[in-house]
Amino acid sequence: MALLFLLCAGWIAYLFLYPRSYNVNHLRQRAGTKYWTLATGSHIAYSLVPAKGEKKAFPVIYLHGGPGAGITDLEINILGRLADYGYDVYLYDQVGCGHSARLDNINEYSAQRHKKDLEEIVKEINAEKVILLGQSWGAILSVLFLADNPGKVEKLVITAPAAIQPENKAYAAIAVPDSLQLMPPAYKNNPRTSSRSKAIELWMRNFGKKLASDKEADQFATYFTNDLNRTMVCDTANAVIAEGTEGYYVHYMTRMSLGRQQNPRPKLAQCDIPVLIMKAQCDNQKWGYTTEYFDLFRNHQFVLVKNAGHNIFIEQPGLYVETIRKFLEQP
Repeated sequence: MALLFLLCAGWIAYLFLYPRSYNVNHLRQRAGTKYWTLATGSHIAYSLVPAKGEKKAFPVIYLHGGPGAGITDLEINILGRLADYGYDVYLYDQVGCGHSARLDNINEYSAQRHKKDLEEIVKEINAEKVILLGQSWGAILSVLFLADNPGKVEKLVITAPAAIQPENKAYAAIAVPDSLQLMPPAYKNNPRTSSRSKAIELWMRNFGKKLASDKEADQFATYFTNDLNRTMVCDTANAVIAEGTEGYYVHYMTRMSLGRQQNPRPKLAQCDIPVLIMKAQCDNQKWGYTTEYFDLFRNHQFVLVKNAGHNIFIEQPGLYVETIRKFLEQP
């Protein structure tokens, strides 16, 4: 009986506690990566694509999705095209993912921390104003930043917007106009999990601690993202393989913090900066969430991009960049 107990205990310990590895891409060092050490304590990796020709007054800062997705080579290559039109383009890995440092205390990962990091980054750039380009979760972050720093944003570009936080659930129920011809992604993700991954999440959510190392947890996040990426496109043949930029703990802990955010909407009631809102035909985000951005930003333009999924730049890179360029060059 004692032996059986020990065998069962050992098997349970193996299922829940033994570290795992995953057959995924590992993060590779990227040539030209630079770093900021911010007053917040975050050590942030970034890439700068410098402006060509006559430099525009205000640089572009790209806010990636996730939370915790990290910057990919594809995003640098595509968004870097804006440098051809005179814009310094900054793309940075938010704390906890990509080449940026992980935090020992995962409870420090929050939407508020990301906002404060962005405030410090704008100081580091030393620009009078910036142009923010927020993708998905990056759109949420851009709204939080703008609410507290209205004088620092010249223009705002929002692509594939996620729900403004704290979420107003009434917007989720808004029906899609037939005229838009929106379609759900062709693939609905259903990634496999394990007892180990469930234990990691349980430990994190209930105790705010790391059961697994960042290396193991980030590998699992990459494994998960490879499945998720098939929902990010109209045609699954165009799905990209995750580059290993994902951060597990920052993703979950930031999401858990969103409901605790101070409501930014009252601060933006009189906001009149120009805002471009781009929505993909096969976006996996609810249409109603997009309409709240219409309501919040009175000086907005809306562009629907057909034959593209949540990550518009994958299937429509030329149209993506050209739409942004035209908006930025409007007086």
